[in-house]
Amino acid sequence: MRARPSTGRVAGALTVLLALAACSAPDSGGSTAPQGDAPSRPSRAVTLNILDVAGNLQLTQGMIEDFVARHTDLVSRVTYSKATAPELVGKIKAQQDAGRVDIDLVLTGVDGLSAGLQQGLWTPLLPKYADRLPGMRDYLPGAAAMQKLAGDAGVTVTYYPSGPLLEYLPAKVPNPPRTAQELLAYAKANPGAVQYARPSNSGPGRTLLMGLPYLLGDRDPKDPVNGWDKTWAYLKELDKSITLYPSGTSETMKNLANGSAKIVATTTGWDINPRVLGTVPKEAKVAALQDFHWVTDAHYAVIPRGVPADDQAAVLMLLAHMLTKEQQAKAYDQGYFYPGPAVKGVELATAPQESREAIQEYGRPEYAGLIASHPLEVPLGAKELVAAFDRWDREIGGSKVRK
Repeated sequence: MRARPSTGRVAGALTVLLALAACSAPDSGGSTAPQGDAPSRPSRAVTLNILDVAGNLQLTQGMIEDFVARHTDLVSRVTYSKATAPELVGKIKAQQDAGRVDIDLVLTGVDGLSAGLQQGLWTPLLPKYADRLPGMRDYLPGAAAMQKLAGDAGVTVTYYPSGPLLEYLPAKVPNPPRTAQELLAYAKANPGAVQYARPSNSGPGRTLLMGLPYLLGDRDPKDPVNGWDKTWAYLKELDKSITLYPSGTSETMKNLANGSAKIVATTTGWDINPRVLGTVPKEAKVAALQDFHWVTDAHYAVIPRGVPADDQAAVLMLLAHMLTKEQQAKAYDQGYFYPGPAVKGVELATAPQESREAIQEYGRPEYAGLIASHPLEVPLGAKELVAAFDRWDREIGGSKVRK
């Protein structure tokens, strides 16, 4: 089994990314411009250098390697590198300013996508090359909504409804909370038993933060500054019963397993994958609070400005391959981004055997019904999310975060 990459760090990087973006005025990617329109196919076999700042390769590397194996006439070699999201803007901008872009494809979350859009770092792909990416016409409704965040640059390659959900061990919590008010009452009756990680460093923490305005009926769930009066009041009340906020999600899962926490914030992926890996006991259960809305998440593929035309052509052909149903089935992985596929009609039965076995044993039959019966909401925009993180740090839990 593969170790789960840290997804919380991607969310936590948003503030740094925007600070980097603010260091200079938006431009068209320094001194380097796109090297002409991408031809229908490269004139020669190219080397593709792929940078992952979202842990996305866990879901898509098999898709990429399948394409390369089938098309040695198009791609001679692929190199992979990984970085933290704070490094992304500086790394790409430095290459563009030097007139030598060595990274052909970036796999990123919403935060890196947004920061690059603000700086003008990404090559516009849509609608110019939409006809080369027919799989985009088959996006799931949630993935199609996430695609709107990408403007004309990013292409959604994987998607999941995320959360917010609660996770617990039935032996320790036989009657889990079913509403936001019951969760608050449980926390008051059991000080220290409820945990969620610092939202800027945690996918489940971030999803809980963005999901509460829907649960509580706030005036404007998309406006954390002026529209979250009920949410901030609720979080302040909940904070009275929380003794610490772990700096990342992994610690909350370990605390759930060792009993120092009894209820933790989770998502579909953070529920399934840690149980597959043995971090959390298999018997752990999840609870969905009454009237919750899913806050969705996605990973994107972007091409930096300055990538040679032949390389662009190869990347476009690769993305078309990745968005076929056959390849999307690999996104089920071991529940890491569950379900994972961005396109319609991709059934678990078509996934690799390892994925089928993991999800059949550790998945939740109830997820299909919950996904079908509850609204899907896109996350906050980059600026709004930073504002929410800052206020949470200042007014809610910043002083209790475990360093």
